[in-house]
Amino acid sequence: MNGASREALAATRERLDALTDNTSVDAAKLAEELAAVTALLDREVSLRRVLTDPAQAGEAKADLATRLLSGQVGGETVDLVSGMVRARWSQSRDLVDAIEELANTADLTAAQKAGALDDVEDELFRFGRITASSAELRAALTDRAATATAKGELLRRLLGGKANPVTERLIVRLVTQPRGRSLEAGLESLSKLAAARRDRMVAVVTSAVPLSDRQKQRLGAVLATLYGRQMHLNLDVDPTVVGGISVRVGDEVINGTIATRLEEASRRLAG
Repeated sequence: MNGASREALAATRERLDALTDNTSVDAAKLAEELAAVTALLDREVSLRRVLTDPAQAGEAKADLATRLLSGQVGGETVDLVSGMVRARWSQSRDLVDAIEELANTADLTAAQKAGALDDVEDELFRFGRITASSAELRAALTDRAATATAKGELLRRLLGGKANPVTERLIVRLVTQPRGRSLEAGLESLSKLAAARRDRMVAVVTSAVPLSDRQKQRLGAVLATLYGRQMHLNLDVDPTVVGGISVRVGDEVINGTIATRLEEASRRLAG
């Protein structure tokens, strides 16, 4: 997002955080309702355009959103969406993207409150690895001819009782409502949102052999110092990384043996 949309999203994130800090607010229910609003505005292009029309007064757009949503979703959701349509958005689609992000963030907040955020992060990563290694599963989940209901049922059979309910909800929404994204891009976006709940970055670490606890701690500490933020490590094992390791942080990839990279990082820190 750029310009006005970026400012509007930043303000909305603050409102969501303030709302979910209230222990009486059901973050999971809020997520479900925001997801329903996302689906509505994704379908109704004309409505989306009206709610983001810069020629219309913000209060008028907020009143319209309130009339449409009252009785369909809770008061917290109505207030959030009404506040969003008062703001200025560079593109109508940006509003829907922002509401979708709020839905996912609310679900991740529910996991964080339950002490399960680490589990959700790891499960999202593992699911991505599973789909990457199974062409048949990926094809079934991305088949445009398959209905959303069929895909949802398949995912619930795969994940039900095996993954955290938040993980299941996030993945089901992503697969059944991809909104033009690839499965990989959607999972990466969810992973970044999960990391942001603790102001952390995500490092995808691929090594030839499993890392010891000491190596994981040391690598995490070095990366956190280098990047200036706490780092969540998503760990994977690939025997083709002979005797070494690959670390990807965002678009940056660091390759080399564990010892060499850690020694180099230590020298950079000392310098």
